[in-house]
Amino acid sequence: MLKSEKYPHLLLNSNAAQFKESDEGGLNLGQVAAILRRRILLIIGITGLIATAAVLKAETDPPVYQGTFEILTKPVTGESKVIANVPQAINSQDGVSADADSKNSIFTTITVLQSPRVLDPIIEKLQPKYPDLTYKSLLLGLSIQSAAKSNQILAVQYTDEDQQQVIDVSTLLADAYLKYSLEERQSDVDQAISFVNQQRKPLDERVKYWQNQLRNLRWENSLIDPVQKSQELSEQIAAFRQQQITNRVELEQLVARYNDLQKELAQQPGERAGNSLLTENARYQNILTQIQETEIETRQRAAVLTDDNPLMETLRQRKAYLLPLLTEEEVRVQKDFQSRIQSLIARDTSLSDKIKNLNNEMRALATISRNHDNIQRELQIANNGLTQFTTKQQALQIEKAQKQQPWLLLDPKLATVTNPNPVSNSAKLNLALGGILGLLLGVGAALVVDKLSDIFYTAQELKDTTRLPLLGIVPLRKELEPASETNLSRELQQPNRASFFEVFRSLYTNILLLGSDTPIRSLVISSPGQGDGKSTIAVQLAQAASAMGQRVLLVDANLRSPSLHNRVGLMNVQGLTDIISQDLDWHNVIERSPLEENLFVMTAGPIPPDSVRLLASQKMQDLMNELQADFDLVIYDTPPLLGFADAYLLAANTNGMVLVAGLGKLKRTAMQQVLEEIQVSGTPLLGMIANKSKEGTPVSHQYYQQYYKQSVSAERVGEVVEVESNSSALRRIRRP
Repeated sequence: MLKSEKYPHLLLNSNAAQFKESDEGGLNLGQVAAILRRRILLIIGITGLIATAAVLKAETDPPVYQGTFEILTKPVTGESKVIANVPQAINSQDGVSADADSKNSIFTTITVLQSPRVLDPIIEKLQPKYPDLTYKSLLLGLSIQSAAKSNQILAVQYTDEDQQQVIDVSTLLADAYLKYSLEERQSDVDQAISFVNQQRKPLDERVKYWQNQLRNLRWENSLIDPVQKSQELSEQIAAFRQQQITNRVELEQLVARYNDLQKELAQQPGERAGNSLLTENARYQNILTQIQETEIETRQRAAVLTDDNPLMETLRQRKAYLLPLLTEEEVRVQKDFQSRIQSLIARDTSLSDKIKNLNNEMRALATISRNHDNIQRELQIANNGLTQFTTKQQALQIEKAQKQQPWLLLDPKLATVTNPNPVSNSAKLNLALGGILGLLLGVGAALVVDKLSDIFYTAQELKDTTRLPLLGIVPLRKELEPASETNLSRELQQPNRASFFEVFRSLYTNILLLGSDTPIRSLVISSPGQGDGKSTIAVQLAQAASAMGQRVLLVDANLRSPSLHNRVGLMNVQGLTDIISQDLDWHNVIERSPLEENLFVMTAGPIPPDSVRLLASQKMQDLMNELQADFDLVIYDTPPLLGFADAYLLAANTNGMVLVAGLGKLKRTAMQQVLEEIQVSGTPLLGMIANKSKEGTPVSHQYYQQYYKQSVSAERVGEVVEVESNSSALRRIRRP
């Protein structure tokens, strides 16, 4: 017997605590959407109730009158056209167009029009006739907004229950706003002119000051254009530096030749014959040649003559005469090199002094040029400012000559309002507001009611709350009722029924994967309470396993209220109760199911007086061991877990329990209690099955239907081709 200790990962470890922690969490967007769909009728009812009450209230309210008029804040008049051609005017179109489109400017204008500065004179005129009229009451009925068609149009509305008061207030408001526009413009122009006049005088003084500074700078430095002077100095410095480089190259070459000459002079006269420096001197070379010829002749004569011979004496005297001449020529050559070197050194010094002086002059010119540029910049700034203020002054003088009001009523008849429009029919507005309020209240009520209902509605809620493995999700199908073999077989050939059956194939596969090391040979299927669909799940799971080639036994262990025999189309004559109480051979009691060839069923038999005693007996344990050894899979359908110990007794002798949760029915408190009992009993829990899901067709279900349709279409095409081929063969056989 495979016990729970072989599946330590399947035991329930602190799932009750996890349940409590998850249950205290908030709702996500998906859960909110699901709740709203479930409680749509409640939301619609509350929304309709609130909206109806709002409409009824609107019908009972006293009538309210409204006076309206529109003001064009930037009208195109003859004066405005003149101002438009003066870009420096305050109300020029170029300068105000962007400002008129600015939201900040519109907000500022509306704030001023609603201020006590504009409204207090109107209140003072009307208070003798309307004593209750105050600034707050007037502001409460006044509405000023920018028209949707243009930001330059202001729509003014005043509402009140007194029709005559609406007429009087609207008339005075129109006059006051037009008067305000003219006074405001004139006031702005006067302030601008005063400001310009104040700013022009210091600008005139600044221009004169910087002009004098520029004149003094040029006169003191004999300077007209610092840039041109700087360019000339740069060209001179570049020329002198080039000359200095050439002179230094020549000096280095001459010094090198002089040093080579010193080395040559240190050699013997006979060794100097091939030297390139001394050979360039013709005199030196002529004397050296004569000395060499004398020495050669002396050696030749010495071979035949004695030293006392007069000819030998003459040759010696000749050589003694030539040697001083050679020495003098060497000294002269050295002095010539020294003189040329000194000349080049003096020229280099002179060039360095000139370059240094020019650099000093350039540095001084840089300071002067910087001062010159600063003065010119300041002078240009002052001139620009003076030009702008002069142009502004001329434009303001032209603008001050305007007499027309800047603002214009779009409908002059509204200047004296005589028949304000009644707006007592506020049913549409109240309907909209009531609908919105009702919708919000309905949504809130739906969330509260759903929270108080304490029921699992979706598989995701079940999984997130219990933190247990979810083996499968079974969609809600009303046709899963006890049916005959013929009807059930016909249904299985329909794509919807076949795809639904595929859900249980996947479910059985998931259960097999739980026992990868040791196969799962027996399991108990139960649920927290009645109506969760555990018996239906047991039948469908057993049918799916047998269809996959497994030899399956379905045992109705619900001895309190057996029902499996009705679901599989069998008679409950003898069953589990008879095997245990009468020692019958179970081989003679089980029956082959009409649903599948490999599916066998053991019905419950007669209801015993004490089912717990039978299930807890040693005979029951021995029977379970024999059944598990003889069948590939044994499935026990048991009573609910709450209030009954039957499922716990059987699960202790199987590979584990599969818990079926009926969505839309199972309460959270019931699930929490069941999990706590499972944890206390130590019952191995393989996982859960979410039954009766209303969340739509699973993705696997959709893929299966698509695949089934494609397969059926291909089979039909094959059948047509086969029929046509058979017909052609028959025709050939019948020919003589």
